[in-house]
Amino acid sequence: MKGVVTRRTFLGATLAGATAVKLGSSPAHAVQVQRGASEQKLALLGGKPVRTEPFPAWPVIKENDEKGWMEVLRKKLWSRNVGGPYDKQFEEAWAHMLGAKYCLATASGTTALIAALNALGVGPGDEVIVPPYTFIATINVVLLEYALPIFVDTDPETFQIDARKVEAAITSRTRCIVPVHLGGNVANLDVILEVAKKRKLPVLEDACQSHLAEWRGRKVSTLGELGCFSFQATKNLNCGEGGAIVTNDSQLYQYCLSYHNQGRDVSRTFLGSIRRGSNLRMADFLGALLLEQLKRLEEQTRARGENAQYLTSMLREIPGIIPARMYEGCTRNAYHLYMCRYDKAYFEGLPRARFLKALEAEGIPCDGGYTPLNKEPFLKNTLHSRGYRAIYSAKELAEYDERNNCPANDKLCEEALWMFQHMMLGSRTDMEQIVEAVRKVQRQAGALAKA
Repeated sequence: MKGVVTRRTFLGATLAGATAVKLGSSPAHAVQVQRGASEQKLALLGGKPVRTEPFPAWPVIKENDEKGWMEVLRKKLWSRNVGGPYDKQFEEAWAHMLGAKYCLATASGTTALIAALNALGVGPGDEVIVPPYTFIATINVVLLEYALPIFVDTDPETFQIDARKVEAAITSRTRCIVPVHLGGNVANLDVILEVAKKRKLPVLEDACQSHLAEWRGRKVSTLGELGCFSFQATKNLNCGEGGAIVTNDSQLYQYCLSYHNQGRDVSRTFLGSIRRGSNLRMADFLGALLLEQLKRLEEQTRARGENAQYLTSMLREIPGIIPARMYEGCTRNAYHLYMCRYDKAYFEGLPRARFLKALEAEGIPCDGGYTPLNKEPFLKNTLHSRGYRAIYSAKELAEYDERNNCPANDKLCEEALWMFQHMMLGSRTDMEQIVEAVRKVQRQAGALAKA
């Protein structure tokens, strides 16, 4: 159960069930449950599962969502280019919530990153600092500009880019730094912003998984020159597909606004292009849906945080399960993913894949997360394509391979465990059942390893 495709398929199969957000139960109850059920035979070996009820469904849909959607339908202004008002209303609302001056809605998180990289002038011959532990889009957008993604190893304790290693990766060709705030957690922005200032480099925050996450009380996406979000179907703020660019720089905003609309002159009403561009616009239906979904985001984010904190307090008591930590500066984790590491030495040597299957059989969806992007075939195939060979010499491409070893990330990809944001919208009892299932598998890992 590793890799990007598996994760998306896996999510589609598990996002089902009730949608109530409630907190209840107590640690004492959790201990009682653990002692009882964890002695029973594993479900994978024919026993009764810990949990039979599904976790809360995603997305949450209420009457206000339908109302907003139907208003767009009936007004027949389905695009901002013909007067659709909802994308702009969402931009204003999202910018206000984040404390940013400007927001631009786009067709996806990927297209938000594309427009942002173009606004920063990234192109052939440039290098862009990126993490190897992220969704492939972070790398694809760099490759689409015929630039080189330069991978900086991961801090396995946080699952974020290791900010202490960023400066050593910078060369005269480096054009910008793209930290990813992975899973709702936040990269070490104190170090990254200090290095960026010292080396006179812009920072593009990939906040596609970190809606309302904070660094020292400020919303992520507002600390660098630009920030990007995704509103894809699994995201904490969701409209199926969609994205946004956030900035406090008026010139960067004007460039993105022009680029995302075929490079048009934003001072003119319709025709007249002044630069190359593309159609990266968001449909007005999605803006309306986001406006309605936005009304529940703060409440949902608070529930995820409370449940994750409770879950962490219990999982820390289980040897071999290490929850991802946060840097001191992270004042809010949005928990798009609940991430931890698995040490099979504390589970009788049980392979992670077998542990995941056992946990799923107990009614707890869990995934192994990303594979090392710096080792994926798509990267090698792209770098040896005709376009890249026309820009970079054989020597440069050979040296590139040597620069992108990330041993800490390789190990993390073998140990990672993910649970998904909709699970954090459940009750305290749900969190207790997760822990109960983990304890159950641990106590019978030896039998499972021999089965």
